[in-house]
Amino acid sequence: MNTKTILVVDDEIKIRILLKDFLEKEGYRVLEAADGKMAIETYEASMASIDLVLLDVMLPVFDGWTVCREIKKIHDVPIIMLTARSEDFDEIHGFEIGVDDYVKKPVKPSALVARINALFKRIEKTNTKNQIYTFDQLEIDPSSHLVTLSGEVINLSPKEFELLLMLIQNLGQVISREQLLNQVWGYEYYGGERTVDTHINRLRIKLGNKGNAIATIRGYGYRFEV
Repeated sequence: MNTKTILVVDDEIKIRILLKDFLEKEGYRVLEAADGKMAIETYEASMASIDLVLLDVMLPVFDGWTVCREIKKIHDVPIIMLTARSEDFDEIHGFEIGVDDYVKKPVKPSALVARINALFKRIEKTNTKNQIYTFDQLEIDPSSHLVTLSGEVINLSPKEFELLLMLIQNLGQVISREQLLNQVWGYEYYGGERTVDTHINRLRIKLGNKGNAIATIRGYGYRFEV
């Protein structure tokens, strides 16, 4: 179940009702605005809870371009622009002022939800990539693929780094050998689960006294413990 809130901005009530019903069935919470002025006011009043804005270009009072610029001044919330216009200039202009995606009308609600879900996944992936994980004296920086222990750099192979990162991102959860093999080596790899064990052993050695944080769950897989 999604817990994210989406602000739907469109002057056509039928479109707002259609999108609201479909998005709520997908688990999203929906706020509505019928014109540009209302959109800005609604966002200002609820910006702490709004995770994405679906924004029509052709709106009364303020058009979508103006609304986008004003909202982006407040906060860099993701914005998907909806429009019935077909000019390439509109799309280019939208990306220039900070639009995250651009969908032309008419759009199937199911296709729009897929675009929304994909956008949220990209955002979450970026946030995860920029996060630095710290456990006592062990620090893992995914963006630079750098691992340090007590300030000293630990030289890990790409696979060792990916294994460590996957275990850390699932802190306290048991990850099976099959899951690790599929995620790190890919489904097309036929080296067998023993490959995972070998790399885990090397990883433990390189982590020194922090190596015992990787616990073996006999007959299943591994778990990273603090």
